[in-house]
Amino acid sequence: MPGGAQAGPLAALARRAAGGAIDLVLPPSCLACDAPVSAAGGLCPDCWTRVTFIGRPCCARCGLPFDIEAAPDAICGDCARVPPDFDRARAAFLYQGAGRELILAFKMADRSWLAPRLATWLHRAGAPLLSEADVVVPVPLHRWRLLARRFNQAAVLARLMARQAGAVVVPDLLVRTRRTPPQTRLSGAERRRNVRGAFAVRRSRTSFVDGRNVLLVDDVMTTGATVSACARALRKAGAVRVDVATLARALPRRP
Repeated sequence: MPGGAQAGPLAALARRAAGGAIDLVLPPSCLACDAPVSAAGGLCPDCWTRVTFIGRPCCARCGLPFDIEAAPDAICGDCARVPPDFDRARAAFLYQGAGRELILAFKMADRSWLAPRLATWLHRAGAPLLSEADVVVPVPLHRWRLLARRFNQAAVLARLMARQAGAVVVPDLLVRTRRTPPQTRLSGAERRRNVRGAFAVRRSRTSFVDGRNVLLVDDVMTTGATVSACARALRKAGAVRVDVATLARALPRRP
């Protein structure tokens, strides 16, 4: 058999051997708590039970999970009362438990090596939206916040997600036109006012938007105020459809 025909299997075998050698020196650990696990990039049984992945049934618009069975086109009460500015949104898991811990570690604790696994979950959740998208766009950080954090977590996730699907990603398509205060302690109405008019499409990137389907990527969706503000800017630049894919979805606060 020619040497070239053996290259693929031999290379794969070499990679597996190298991986096994690394595991002997540095045993794989849980992404969330560092407990030993059987394979790299996984969660231990305890942390796995503390991640609530979102599937069906869920709101056809915002992706909010339903507690009871519902039709595929059913929408939640919030979307019925005030339709969002985006078309559809999907998230991988709820922003609680180990899922929340992973996102905070990724964003705030410099654990950038979590990105590939997080992007795989994001790709799985957003696959139906990604299949219809012409371009993938991350929610931008203001330049001062970007300097402080050193990276835009949404841009990292968007790049990895798009790479897995062979999709086009334009990391600098959206810009923040002003610095907005943190939204953590704000109500839904206050969040909407806080980000109103805070985003715009970069003039040199309008050709990627006009007449296109856009998939917007962020790490967490809480009230949807930020992604809605981004969606309005994208529609103003000519986007036909704006869908949203996020790693996590925070459950609405109820009185």
